[in-house]
Amino acid sequence: MLVRSLLALLFLFAAANPSAAADRGPDQVFKLWPGAMPGSGGGSGPEKVGKAGSATGAVSNITTPRMEIYRPKKPNGAAVLVIGGGGYFRIQIASAAVPTARWLAKRGVTAVVLYYRLPGDGWNSDAPFQDGQRAMRLLRANAARLKIDPKRIGVIGFSAGGHLAGILATRGGHDFYPPADIADRVSAVPDFAGLIYPVVSMRAPIDTTRTARYVSKLPDWRDAFSVEAQVTAATPPIFLAHAFDDPTADVAHSLRLAAAMHAAKRPVEMHLFQRGGHSWGLGKPGDPVAAWPRLFSSWVRANGWLPARKAAEASD
Repeated sequence: MLVRSLLALLFLFAAANPSAAADRGPDQVFKLWPGAMPGSGGGSGPEKVGKAGSATGAVSNITTPRMEIYRPKKPNGAAVLVIGGGGYFRIQIASAAVPTARWLAKRGVTAVVLYYRLPGDGWNSDAPFQDGQRAMRLLRANAARLKIDPKRIGVIGFSAGGHLAGILATRGGHDFYPPADIADRVSAVPDFAGLIYPVVSMRAPIDTTRTARYVSKLPDWRDAFSVEAQVTAATPPIFLAHAFDDPTADVAHSLRLAAAMHAAKRPVEMHLFQRGGHSWGLGKPGDPVAAWPRLFSSWVRANGWLPARKAAEASD
């Protein structure tokens, strides 16, 4: 039975906003914390949504970390936490996280978009990991209510969100905050992880990302927050997609993680594209990188986290 504090976290957007379904907006929202949040610092005032250039649709100044739930019409029991990137100073919600959540929901997956606190807004540097870990735990603690299988909960992360997803996969068992309630007794390690053009390493010579700038304020940051250095025999399967011409997160990030997974004899699949740059989200139709969702779908089905496609289905 869920404790009362967890039940109080859940509220329905659909009931408050009847047009949500027509707009394909979120069906539900989980606030991550029942009271005071761990850590310190933070912004003030309303959230900010970018309106120009690469910041269009990106959210910053997040003071209420939460999860937005996108429910499928025919749920298959799987769930995926979707973590947008943005160098830990903003989150690419509109261009990456929400389109991916909608894509997943169409395929029967309960998709969950994470709004996490950002060191770029003045929060403590480990706030993203606190919020990510708490989100995974809440999903498992509320599995029955959400009608999901607690053993089929994955994560997809883009760029800095890929770094956060990678830390959950490799260090999800490390407590980044004191327990808040009974939900913090369950595992925060995803059952599988998709890392899309991820920031992985804090080690030279690829420690030049904006993500690393904020992580560098944490103790032992080069090792403790280099995902490839934290791979163990217990690390869940990982899917990687990256472009060779990525100007922000060098393709070496994915190469290092794939090598570490191989050395640890852990399941890994990697797809490298000749071109695509960075921050492509689902990818534009016709672009080589737009193949990654189909490849990811095939991977999760092959590993049993999603049911096999029916023969009558023409495409994924």
